[in-house]
Order: sequence, then C-alpha cells, then structure tokens
Amino acid sequence: MASSHSDSTQQTSGHWLEVFFTFLKLGCTSFGGPVAHLGYFHKELVEKRRWLSDAQYAQLLAVCQFLPGPASSQLGFALGLTRAGWLGAISAFIAFTLPSALMLFALAWLLTGMEGDWLNTTIHGLKLVAVVIVSDAVWGMAQKLCHTWLTRTIALLVAGCLLLLPFAGPEWQILLIILAGVAGFILKPEVADQASAGLRLNYGRRTGSAFLLLFIILLLLTLPLFNQYNLLTMAQHFYQAGALVFGGGHVVLPLLESSTVTAGHLSAETFLAGYGAAQAVPGPLFTFAAYLGALVPAGASPALQALVAIVAIFLPGFLLLLGVLPFWAQISAKKAVRQALVTVNAAVVGLLLATLVTSVISSAIGHVWDVVVVIVGLALLRKWQWSPLWVVFFCVVSSMLIDSFT
Repeated sequence: MASSHSDSTQQTSGHWLEVFFTFLKLGCTSFGGPVAHLGYFHKELVEKRRWLSDAQYAQLLAVCQFLPGPASSQLGFALGLTRAGWLGAISAFIAFTLPSALMLFALAWLLTGMEGDWLNTTIHGLKLVAVVIVSDAVWGMAQKLCHTWLTRTIALLVAGCLLLLPFAGPEWQILLIILAGVAGFILKPEVADQASAGLRLNYGRRTGSAFLLLFIILLLLTLPLFNQYNLLTMAQHFYQAGALVFGGGHVVLPLLESSTVTAGHLSAETFLAGYGAAQAVPGPLFTFAAYLGALVPAGASPALQALVAIVAIFLPGFLLLLGVLPFWAQISAKKAVRQALVTVNAAVVGLLLATLVTSVISSAIGHVWDVVVVIVGLALLRKWQWSPLWVVFFCVVSSMLIDSFT
C-alpha cells in the first residue's frame, strides 16, 4: 500500500507488451469519439480481460473527467499505469494514439502534394463535417453542462464576449475561463456529493507533487518568448492548448484555431478539412495535432513537427493526471473545487459556441445546399445515431454531388 507521504513499491500485475497490443487493437478499432472510447475500454478491459473491477474503473474515469485534457486518452494512460507501471502507461498511449496519428499525418502529406477540383470538393465536404460535429458537440455539452440559469448565463456571456472580439487571441479565452472559475467559487452552484476513491498506484504523493510542479513550470514556459515562429514556439502553443481543454476533446478546436489559423500559419479551409477528417479515423481526437504539426511552418521536417505536436498536446493532461492521482481522495471531497469546475465547464460551452459561429460555419457554409447537408448530417448523427465515419462519407459524397450539379 502506498504511503500518504512517500513513494510506494507496489507491484503491478501485467506486462507492458500485453498493454501495448491490447491498446493497439483499441487504437485501430475505436471509432466514435471520446465517449465511445470509454465504452470500448470498459468492454475490453473490465468485462473481457478483467484487468480491474467496475468500481476501480469508475474511480479512474472520475479523475480523468474532472481534469482538463483528453479524458479517454488520460483514462487509457491510467489503465496502462495500473496494469503494468510506467512502461504500461507509455505503451498504452503510444499504441492507442499511433494508428490515427499516422492516418492524419498521411492526409497532411497528401494535401501538400495534390491539387485539383476533386480535392477542393473533398476539403469542402470535410469542412461540412466539422460544422456537423462541432454543432453536435455544442448541443450535447450545453445539455449536460448548462442546465441551470447560472451556467447558461455564463456560457452566453463568454460566447458574447468572444463574438464581439472575433480576433481576440488565446489570452482572452484563458482569461474568461479563469473568471468563470472565480464565479464558481463566489456564487457556489449546487453540486452532488462525491465519494472519495482509493486508487492503487505504484508511486506516492512526493512523485505526484513533482509531476504537478513540472506541469506548472512547462505551462509558464508557454508564455510568448519568441517573435519568430519555430519548433519551440509550436510546442508551446500545443502544450498550452492541451493544458486548457475542459469539457471534452472538441474544446481543443478553438485553442488550436487561434494558434494556427488566427495567427496566420494555416488557412481556415485546411484547418477544418483536417478536423473533419479526424472524425473518420479511430482513436483520440487529439491526434488532429499530427495533421496540424505537419503543415504549420515551424522550420523542421513535417514528421518531426507532427511528433512534437503530438507529444506537446498530450503531455499536460498526463502530467496533471499523474500529479493528481495520489491526492484524488482529498480533491474530490472539496466542494468548492467542484463548484468552480461547474462554471468553468459552462464557459467552455460558450467558447466552443463562439468558435462554431466565427470560424467553422463562416468558413464552411457557402450556399443553401451546404445548410441542407449540415442539417441532414446532424439528423444522422443525433437522431439516428449513425457513426461519425458514415457522417463523414455522407458529407463528402454530398459535396461532390452538389459540385457536379451546380
């Protein structure tokens, strides 16, 4: 059993190769986005392989949903950690991320080497996919996170501020998130009681504190230090985006859009095409970073830039997870922390709504048929529960047909 003040030497029960091949299978087959990933993990690792109990799985899931970052990837990292220690955690991350990262890197390579009307039509179809997916995400998050007058008001205020300041940079988004957290501390919204969790770890609070300190130091280093855009600057932007993602993977969209499109490093069309394509591949949505990293002008090879972008965007979520796990029982018991998170999540809904209006819809919708495709796509996704993969196919084919007859 881990001591409350020092590291533990508790042994794990599996091997890192077992973790790697299990998560490689999941990385190749886990379509449907972060929520679907949680179901795949439970079925494969709890029901089938019995790596841990339902209660232990629920405890790890609660931590990952509480923290900023990609919840499904953080959960996979934590599952690898509890199964096979540090090598297990790293193996789970690499195996789950690699398939989709390679696919999106390949797409970036294709876009730089091809041209033609069919390519433009395909890109337009992928931009329509982005409208469908982000609209669905805003609606779903609003229903889940904005069900009181306070949270709805905060979401609308944040969206209104950003719509009035359409060219505001990431610093405005960060400021609004901080102000929303302060509002939660002051206004004290209602939150449900949460039971403490006793998690098995192979390290203690001392190591956890070191991870938290490293997270903070790296976040401070993302403050603008260089005028020239280079590999280090790019890593700073992706790390900052990964550190501030509250409420789900789609929230990374406005943060990355600000540091790539608004900053002038990438066109809105190229950005949204990659985001749409990210819906068609299995694995975590954060691998969209591989696509962006390969295309931004950071002065290095596309492969190196993609690798740095992937590591930078995932790293803060993992550092936070590792830092918080030994303290989770205490943190989850503090009502004020959970109250602040309620209003932060509401602000994030407003942030994503503003991005939907100012960047996604404005770039993708050109005529009335685009609106029709988006409405049908939303119906397929939300009402008839189609897989995002089929929604991508529908939007791209529809774009080609419309282009042929108009």
